[in-house]
Amino acid sequence: MDTNSIQAIAELIRSRRSVDRFRPELPSPALVREAIELARWAPNHRLTEPWHFYLCGPKTREAIIDLNAEIVAAKQGPAAAQAKRARWAQMPGYLVMTCDSSTDPLRAQEDYAACACAAQNLMLGLWAHGIGSKWTSGDVTRDRRLYDLIWVDPDQETIVGLFWYGYPETLPGTTRKDVTAITVELP
Repeated sequence: MDTNSIQAIAELIRSRRSVDRFRPELPSPALVREAIELARWAPNHRLTEPWHFYLCGPKTREAIIDLNAEIVAAKQGPAAAQAKRARWAQMPGYLVMTCDSSTDPLRAQEDYAACACAAQNLMLGLWAHGIGSKWTSGDVTRDRRLYDLIWVDPDQETIVGLFWYGYPETLPGTTRKDVTAITVELP
């Protein structure tokens, strides 16, 4: 790999942000499928390829927004639910990632780790086309009714997260700890 390629990859990784303010237009499904294609190349123990991706169309998106508003209303009241509904309605694209379930705790941990790698690949693949994303794992992703909305058997698959995606309206800034603050060199 040449130096320019390495620098381009480094810039892609460093410039990607979790985006939560999007323009209204929905990116091309072909670009999203291309990002999913990259996601599936994530490292995974024993080549289990434990991930599944559910692209949510308008009907499913609206049902997820309704479910989330219902959950928020039960915990925080109708005003909070209405605000959350308005906020979530601004997210143009919805995608859910699941992981194959396992009764073996080690396998479950390894597969979840592989899905986290796939999530990074997915978000970088989107970002390469100027498509921002945000991985959320709030209450709605743990609600069994979401499984019904995406036609998934919760005994077979576990929701890893809900991903919003679209063209960023704004890009948040970020900082990271210096590498020396997070690295320990052992003898």
